[in-house]
Amino acid sequence: MKTYLVTGGAGFIGSNFVKYLLEKYNNINVIVLDKLTYAGNLITLKDVIDKIDFIKGDIANKELVEYIFNNYVIDYVINFAAESHVDRSINNSQIFLETNVLGTQNLLEIAKNRWQVKEQVYIDKVKFVQVSTDEVYGSLENEGYFTEETSLSPRSPYAASKASADLIVKSYVDTYKFPAIISRCSNNYGPKQYPEKLIPVIIQNIVEGKKIPVYGDGKNIRDWIYVEDHVKAIDRIIKKGRNGEVYNIGSNNERENIELVKFIIDSLKKIINENQDYKDVLKVDISNINYNLIKFVKDRLGHDKRYAINSTKIQQEVNWKPNIDYEVGIEKTIRWYLENQDWIKQVRSNS
Repeated sequence: MKTYLVTGGAGFIGSNFVKYLLEKYNNINVIVLDKLTYAGNLITLKDVIDKIDFIKGDIANKELVEYIFNNYVIDYVINFAAESHVDRSINNSQIFLETNVLGTQNLLEIAKNRWQVKEQVYIDKVKFVQVSTDEVYGSLENEGYFTEETSLSPRSPYAASKASADLIVKSYVDTYKFPAIISRCSNNYGPKQYPEKLIPVIIQNIVEGKKIPVYGDGKNIRDWIYVEDHVKAIDRIIKKGRNGEVYNIGSNNERENIELVKFIIDSLKKIINENQDYKDVLKVDISNINYNLIKFVKDRLGHDKRYAINSTKIQQEVNWKPNIDYEVGIEKTIRWYLENQDWIKQVRSNS
């Protein structure tokens, strides 16, 4: 029986990964370590809380992480734990360094000491997966794609902290032959994403009749992937990925931000208009759902122009490919938020 230590497992991607694991496998143990900051809430795990061991705490806490490794036989560490909002990193970068860099190093050092049988020889089949981001590569112009060989060129404190963590992971691989893999994914969307990120902001502001802020001219481009496709990729990497490798995860769904906003406005209006239950519960005035909700605001500092992922390597090496079409994923996401307004209220209040 394999035991997974999932850090940041009460957050958006982490909680979706935990749910996926427990639905797919019967003979596993899952330990979730989460600090429960503003973006992490036990409500995201309410459907599986009786099937996991939950530990509240910080990945940078040496004594706590040592306690976990001393009391459980950990086979896999999947490190989702991170401060992840670019705007917050611009306003206060220190916590990003403490969690994303020092926290990752703490996990690596303790896992190394626990898993190492003798010098540079590790217990068979153990694995450390560092869940990173395409933002470490910086910004693209109108052509080209990020590959695993693209030089790191982070342009925000958040991206720099993730790039630093990636380099520390690589140093453990190169120096100690540590069994680690780095994944770098494009922009995720789907259920349970904290409502400060772009897609839930769009949906919730429409529901609440508020303006939708769009940075600059809205022409910045992102590659969007449904969260379920991402967590399936992580699972494949654990099972089939090669130690020491980097795997890019993307779905070739590039969209300008303004195009995304307009698509969600149109889709949400259509969904509500066709469902009387949504009309009755949400009490939204359909006539107010239009492009007049869009409000262009001052551009973000250092705003990257375009992200685009080449995911050929992961598709060829571990037999993974994205399955959720963009239009289908957006509709599933809209419906989830419309049907889970209580969740929005609870995570906003951090209750």
